[in-house]
Amino acid sequence: MTEQVVVVIGVGGMGQAIASRLGPGTRLVVADHDEKTLEAVADRLAGEGYRVTAQKVDVASRASVSALAASAAALGDVRSIAHTAGLSPTQAPVPAILAVDLLGVALVLEEFGEVIAPGGAAVVIASMAGHMVPPFAAEQAGQLATTPADELLSLPVCDAANFPDSGAAYAFAKRANLLRVRAAGGAWAARGARVNSISPGVIATPMGQAELNSESGAGMRAMIDASNAKRLGTAADIAAATEFLLSPAASFISGTDLLVDGGVVAAVTGHVG
Repeated sequence: MTEQVVVVIGVGGMGQAIASRLGPGTRLVVADHDEKTLEAVADRLAGEGYRVTAQKVDVASRASVSALAASAAALGDVRSIAHTAGLSPTQAPVPAILAVDLLGVALVLEEFGEVIAPGGAAVVIASMAGHMVPPFAAEQAGQLATTPADELLSLPVCDAANFPDSGAAYAFAKRANLLRVRAAGGAWAARGARVNSISPGVIATPMGQAELNSESGAGMRAMIDASNAKRLGTAADIAAATEFLLSPAASFISGTDLLVDGGVVAAVTGHVG
């Protein structure tokens, strides 16, 4: 029987929860840019009985993403991909945010779109921040959705000088992710596969906690207090949503985004027409 391969890119809090949830009974491939963290996570998973392979990846490099896709495909049928890798506004300057959070997603969609098995599916982790910014003009939206990844950062709309800070670049990249996923649906359908995104709210991972402790933390806490759930999300919340979108139960869902934010976006924007 051909191995069923699950690929989790990014082994932060959400990536670890997703790997633990999806990994049993599969060949689990975990990838990250941070070799020390990657090794520790892979060792823990192996100790818990998972059949795990670890590979370093730089999602902003086509060669690196292509090598990861090829390695995963060599292990068996690549049926499930969860792309969680990203940088938050407190972690990096504008150029790095654009390289990892925007270009990185485009490269993963292109390269894994070449190896995804029939019946397979992918989930890209975006952010509720992408729902908090105005829609792009039609021409810009079209460019962000369909421009080949290698040309993406050369678009005028992606010029780092356009962004006053990392937070603005982050929200821009995450909104663009939704467009890339929607546009990728057709190419993935040609292989009998699906692709969707999830937009998490404020999640109680180390990255999320760092954002809460930043200058924007007070505003984030106010949004949480106004939300339906009135709590931080957990990595398990995102893992559950990811499992659903990758499962046969979601076989009629592709090219769309699922907000998993406890109702924050609805609370903040629901009164607007």
